[in-house]
Amino acid sequence: MSTATAPEYAASRVSDRTYFLLRRLHSLTGLLFGGYLVVHLIVNATLIEGVRHAGQPDIYQQQVDKIHSLPFLTMVEWTFIYLPILYHTFYGIWITATGQPNIDRYGYAKNWCYTLQRVSAIILIFFIAFHVLAMKGVFGQTLKFDPVGHATDSAARHFNSAWWIWGLVYPIGILASCYHLANGFWTAGITWGLTVSAHAIRRWGAICTLLFFLTFGCGMTALVALVRMGPQPAVATGVQP
Repeated sequence: MSTATAPEYAASRVSDRTYFLLRRLHSLTGLLFGGYLVVHLIVNATLIEGVRHAGQPDIYQQQVDKIHSLPFLTMVEWTFIYLPILYHTFYGIWITATGQPNIDRYGYAKNWCYTLQRVSAIILIFFIAFHVLAMKGVFGQTLKFDPVGHATDSAARHFNSAWWIWGLVYPIGILASCYHLANGFWTAGITWGLTVSAHAIRRWGAICTLLFFLTFGCGMTALVALVRMGPQPAVATGVQP
């Protein structure tokens, strides 16, 4: 029988404490980004209202204008969106790389949920990178999002620029985002000690399931609305052909 020495025990305690804090920070940043994603998808769903004419901005444009009129918007974006996403992503990559899925031996539902959470995370890394960079104009002006007066037109042009964007990239990306969000919120309930009984776990699971269908419905509503609008002329958004 062997026992750990005092320095080894202290190092172990520090390591455990660091791991605990990193995991809690990972969960917290996931909640921050998840909250943003819910708002983002609900706002996007207003695209179903369509484009208003006679000089009146459509509902979606009004929501975009409200967001872009926020003071210190750049600081807010980096504090509550970009930095949380970056930390959550890099630590999530470490979790995925060091995780040991065991669905081949224990095919329980929660084991599958864990594996699908890792799979959806990998999909999200590429999807978010494409979405953000494309909307910023990195991949050309056709895909660039113009929030100032042309939010709806530029979004429609972006989504209808190629069949694989509206028919492949975004349906898969929306599905992965909504699953990762809902399952992540369910896991957060356990992580933060909010679901300590079997009844609480089932009830929270039902709420997270409803959250999945709500956000996925909003995402697909926006996608269908943009596809129905069809490609918008480049001159309508001030983009040079």
